[in-house]
Amino acid sequence: MTLRPNSIVYELIYDEKKGKATGVKVLDAETGEQVEFFAKVIFLCASTFGSTFIMLNSISNRFPNGLGNDSGELGHNIMDHHLSVGAGGEVEGFEDQYYSGRRANGVYIPRYRNVGKDKRDYLRGFGYQGGASRQGWSSLVAEMSIGADLKSVVGKPGKWTIGLGGFGEILPYHENFVVINKEKKDKYGLPTLTFDAVLRDNELKMRKDMAADAAEMLEAAGFKNIKTYDREIGVGLGIHEMGTARMGKDPKTSVLNRWNQVHACKNVFVTDGSFMTSAACHNPSLGYMAFTARAVDYAVNELKKNNLS
Repeated sequence: MTLRPNSIVYELIYDEKKGKATGVKVLDAETGEQVEFFAKVIFLCASTFGSTFIMLNSISNRFPNGLGNDSGELGHNIMDHHLSVGAGGEVEGFEDQYYSGRRANGVYIPRYRNVGKDKRDYLRGFGYQGGASRQGWSSLVAEMSIGADLKSVVGKPGKWTIGLGGFGEILPYHENFVVINKEKKDKYGLPTLTFDAVLRDNELKMRKDMAADAAEMLEAAGFKNIKTYDREIGVGLGIHEMGTARMGKDPKTSVLNRWNQVHACKNVFVTDGSFMTSAACHNPSLGYMAFTARAVDYAVNELKKNNLS
């Protein structure tokens, strides 16, 4: 393998006669040189919006709206996890203790809403990530003491606090989408992406439970001065973006098949978050890795059968 840094893949090369992709076009970020690389099989794993940009930017007579975009779903169904909502409180005692190694540990609470007999006025659910900590010197940024007095105050850690922050599922709305903008160019002269994606009614209803449940659990555990929070947040700030080249059985409603393979261009595979059809509410990266390994195994076997040549 040759690893080539500073290389921006911006377009797939599609051969109309062969009916498949034959390579990629690359822009050298340092020299501006344009290079083409060729291969029998191409895997796009450039992150959700990186891969989506490459596909939308790959225009041909066969694919006037982007490579593999027969369904019109490419760029749509943007998902993420919504966060910045939960509760925190103060921990009494333990003033003689401070951090040691990995203590205090973080905590994770798996999804429990809309499971079994629990039914809410919204679909799906959320999990919590949280932990405890002692307030540090940053709480003293407005401290007016100077010299020895300030040094003495800074040397004493503050109270222990604990918090639970929710991570909720965002549904795959067709109305949450990204399009390529050929009018607005980046510093390399390449088109950019324009986003139109927001939290909708289902997520806003869910956030009420995400704050209230966190406070209820902290109160039941005996913590004090509990306060909830729900800060304004946009799609993307959870940095778990996915869904823009969804997989599915029907080429009319999806971009990829069950093997992460472009329905209409069998030698192109997409194995980052683009392929996801739903978001769940947990960190997704290990799932991407598993699906990538699965797709690679399938591609190798298909090559051996000469199904991709």
